[in-house]
Amino acid sequence: MEALIPVINKLQDVFNTVGADIIQLPQIAVVGTQSSGKSSVLESLVGRDLLPRGTGIITRRPLILQLVNVDAEDRRKTGEENDPNAWKKGRLYKGVDGEEWGKFLHTKNKLYTDFDEIRQEIENETERISGNNKGISDEPIHLKIFSPHVVNLTLVDLPGITKVPVGDQPKDIELQIRELILKYISNPNSIILAVTAANTDMATSEALKVAREVDPDGRRTLAVVTKLDLMDAGTDAMDALMGRVIPVKLGLIGVVNRSQLDINTKKSVQDAIRDEHAFLQKKYPSLANRNGTKYLARTLNRLLMHHIRDCLPELKTRINVLAAQYQSLLSSYGEPVEDKSATLLQLITKFATEYCNTIEGTAKYIETAELCGGARICYIFHETFGRTLESVDPLGGLTTIDVLTAIRNATGPRPALFVPEVSFELLVKRQVKRLEEPSLRCVELVHEEMQRIIQHCSNYSTQELLRFPKLHDAIVEVVTSLLRKRLPVTNEMVHNLVAIELAYINTKHPDFADACGLMNNNIEEQRRNRMREMPSAVPRDKMAGGAQGEQEGGTGTWRGMLKKGDDIQGDDRTKLQSSIQASPQIGHAVNLLDVPVPVARKLSAREQRDCEVIERLIKSYFLIVRKNIQDSVPKAVMHFLVNHVKDSLQSELVGQLYKPAVLDDLLTESEDMAQRRNEAADMLKALQKASQVIAEIRETHLW
Repeated sequence: MEALIPVINKLQDVFNTVGADIIQLPQIAVVGTQSSGKSSVLESLVGRDLLPRGTGIITRRPLILQLVNVDAEDRRKTGEENDPNAWKKGRLYKGVDGEEWGKFLHTKNKLYTDFDEIRQEIENETERISGNNKGISDEPIHLKIFSPHVVNLTLVDLPGITKVPVGDQPKDIELQIRELILKYISNPNSIILAVTAANTDMATSEALKVAREVDPDGRRTLAVVTKLDLMDAGTDAMDALMGRVIPVKLGLIGVVNRSQLDINTKKSVQDAIRDEHAFLQKKYPSLANRNGTKYLARTLNRLLMHHIRDCLPELKTRINVLAAQYQSLLSSYGEPVEDKSATLLQLITKFATEYCNTIEGTAKYIETAELCGGARICYIFHETFGRTLESVDPLGGLTTIDVLTAIRNATGPRPALFVPEVSFELLVKRQVKRLEEPSLRCVELVHEEMQRIIQHCSNYSTQELLRFPKLHDAIVEVVTSLLRKRLPVTNEMVHNLVAIELAYINTKHPDFADACGLMNNNIEEQRRNRMREMPSAVPRDKMAGGAQGEQEGGTGTWRGMLKKGDDIQGDDRTKLQSSIQASPQIGHAVNLLDVPVPVARKLSAREQRDCEVIERLIKSYFLIVRKNIQDSVPKAVMHFLVNHVKDSLQSELVGQLYKPAVLDDLLTESEDMAQRRNEAADMLKALQKASQVIAEIRETHLW
């Protein structure tokens, strides 16, 4: 089972190359307040001085520290430290000139045998990213230490929890550090190493508090109590070490760190561990074998191995799922273009096919959020256009006075015995003309939908087009241009459809003839009823504004009105002048042409009947024409616009775009797409390699 930790180290290396946090690998995250002794604990585990030391905030970037146990006798330089063949009984058989060495990920294959150099490199790399002030960064430094004196471990040293900004630290430094710590310890596959100084009350431990937030049951928290030798005289940490103060499921281990004086006097880690053992034997004899740095190292090694074993099945599944996802993503980005002519033809054909399929309703990607393509065009024809036409009132904008005026104008100077046909034609044409605007609007709506289909095809159907923005733009331009060319032709046809209806008013239309016959019978019946009810003479009614009514049976004269005007005196005369627009001044010669038809007056029976006849005829004929227009406009739009574009789209695209001169330019990939394909390819490669690494673990290794 010792081989499990190197496997995780190898997986960490694999994913570090692509800079991804998509896989949460098992690791130990070291958490504690500033200057609680976190870095000292890590140095004790390594057995060498390798971390920057001092007061204040020293660790300003996460340090991922991988400890690799190597064979002390082997000095040969070999290949990868994670080569399964190089491992025997959990130890790596490889070497360099020197017993222990370190290696950073950012310096590639450079090996460091001088641990002062390692410390200096950590400081330099921290300043390179975080600056030389007291700011922090979440970008980790990766360091591997190869030594015969370490156990296989993977630890993450995190910045210490702080409360008050110092120097030129940002005001929210506490929040920044907290978020950085939570990022690592929220990983359910991590073990939390909560470091607390023994000379502080454990109940106030920030490390345990933040650990409890993400691990309330304490299932993956191990507490470390540092500075046992610095407690007040007369006090000890017995209760804390026994777990009586705050119980932690993975245990609680006490250690003694080197003091700053020890560090200044270059006291070695080995001497410090020896002194620690003596201190524990003297102060806590009953607990000495379950505390101390060596016991901590063995415990961490055991915990990490068991934790990795538990996480491995889920990790394997996650890697396989992600590999499948990235494979699919990479396929959608397509392969780099080799045969440009064939690729261009293929893309043009695919776009044209998808465009036509969207209109036909046989597209591969069916939109569920809203109507689009052919369904939308159908909706425009039968719902939008149909309802708009049905909402047009056959007699809209036509008052009874308008009808009466038209009848009079059509009779000329002679009073008419019958309703003149010219007045019917004049009025019905005026009403039919009103159907032209909604018909042209229908063409416009279909044109807009045809334009929207281009975008729909680009977004859903032909992902490849997004790889080539210039080709995409060119296709959009060609289709838009084709639609633009067809728009005036279609509009002209629709305009002609209305003009055809206006050109000849067919009063012999079968539907119209039937309506006329039925209407004549109704009118005759109504006339007979009225004649029975009316007295021998029609009484004269007062007209609006003081004008006199029509004479019996006649079409009306102005004589009575003018005579009445002569009798009006004083204020009444003023009222008459205001009520009748442009009325002649009293006492002067009268110009009859200036006298308008009174707006509101009682119509004679004859006038009422004539208006009724014309209105019914207009309504009947208008409904026939509306039915024709409602049927013929969609057909015209389909023929002249939709079907024409469908039939000529591919030939138009090939004719405009399939030219050797523009081939290279059109098939230039967007930089963004090329970069995303490379990133996806790298990630897929890493996932496949990770899958291979996990597959190499035999089941026997797990137990």
